[in-house]
Amino acid sequence: MASSSFLAASSIVLLVLFFNGMVPMHVASQDDIISTICKKTRNPSFCFNVLNSAGTTDLKGLAIFTLDLANDKAAQSRVLAQSLESKAVDPKLKERYATCAKHFNNVVDDIVDGKNYLVKGDYNGVNSMASIAMTEAGDCLDSFMQLPKESSALSGNGKVVEDICSIILAIANLLLGRA
Repeated sequence: MASSSFLAASSIVLLVLFFNGMVPMHVASQDDIISTICKKTRNPSFCFNVLNSAGTTDLKGLAIFTLDLANDKAAQSRVLAQSLESKAVDPKLKERYATCAKHFNNVVDDIVDGKNYLVKGDYNGVNSMASIAMTEAGDCLDSFMQLPKESSALSGNGKVVEDICSIILAIANLLLGRA
């Protein structure tokens, strides 16, 4: 009888602590961790899809996974921008693609720096690099608001990079204890 009272009291304490944000993320379930992260991103449904494919709920593991994903998508976007630049006839489009290639090159560098900060345990550095990378991708996207309009996959790729960086920011904030 005493053990069931202890179990009930322990469960209540854990629930109170969890809902007050005081239970470490490793105690929470996978759905709770992913939900906590994704509700802080700019595209929660995209976030759920990405993090559910990560194969881990460890915050550092999720950070590595999303940093790698951002790096891959930014590198693909850089290659696409370079290809579009080489084929473009319109000088404005050619310049836009060249600028986007530079932005995505910067994103790749920022993500590499973010990975290095993660290894050192510098979560502020991870946060900063993700924010800078998001801005770089956004700068490329902004150029698509100008004429001439075009419909390459580059703008979609830029949005994906921004959305992944948003996930990295949420994870870095959780690693910093900013719930």
